[in-house]
Amino acid sequence: MNRRPRYVADVLAVPSKKRPPPREVSLRLGIRLTDRSTRFTGRVVEVDGRIITLEADDDGGRRAFPFEADRFAQDGKPVRVTRGGVAITRPATLTSASGAVVAKAITPKVARASRIWVEGTHDAQLLEKVWGDELRELAIVVEPLHGADDLAAAVRTFSPGPTRRLGVLLDHLVSGSKESRIAAEVRDPNVLITGHPFVDVWAGVRPKVLGLRAWPTVPKGQPWKEGIAAALGVADHRDVWRRALGGVQSFADLEAPLIGAVEQLLDFLTEHDG
Repeated sequence: MNRRPRYVADVLAVPSKKRPPPREVSLRLGIRLTDRSTRFTGRVVEVDGRIITLEADDDGGRRAFPFEADRFAQDGKPVRVTRGGVAITRPATLTSASGAVVAKAITPKVARASRIWVEGTHDAQLLEKVWGDELRELAIVVEPLHGADDLAAAVRTFSPGPTRRLGVLLDHLVSGSKESRIAAEVRDPNVLITGHPFVDVWAGVRPKVLGLRAWPTVPKGQPWKEGIAAALGVADHRDVWRRALGGVQSFADLEAPLIGAVEQLLDFLTEHDG
């Protein structure tokens, strides 16, 4: 009668050594940490409750991470972060995801008559994610157009004026595009139209947020969002956007042309504030 061996391990294998516990690091402002999941490295600039904010050395970009003891590394080695009995809190002002300094507690304000219009819901969600704190402090409302084909008529209905200005953010605002022709139809000193060169605002998110070197190329004639999802092997293109939006932590996760376009609109709508 055959019997199964009473062991399953390789008897010739070298026993593995038990890894030593990670080195403990006491949390304090100024220390450099690396988030192990995203590889983002920076110095601790803020700690608020269960959130740690790191600022990168190279471009000053900031990201906020949950305060989890085993989440971080130093010099390429995992560490265990402890509070060390010291509570660190944010000051009365803080740097928003857009890089603006805003009040920590924002008093509700009556919205300005001026508005920012964007093409769709995704554009509005992205502006809220990055510029939300600043928009609330400036009392500026962002409204989606759900398409810009009738922009000139919509502007006439809005009736812009010196105290009722309008900023419009368009996708694919490049020479010869449909969007550039639409923008040319609007001529009003109280309206500023800016845009970015990307076919869709999705591409204004840096691909590294999704772990990509670059956004996939979509064949001409194929819907862009669906084409991106197909190239990434994702059944529902909305899942791609959820991943992209969820990965954006600050303006450092966006492409420069998109950042510049939004900042121009904010300057235009607030330039007479003094």
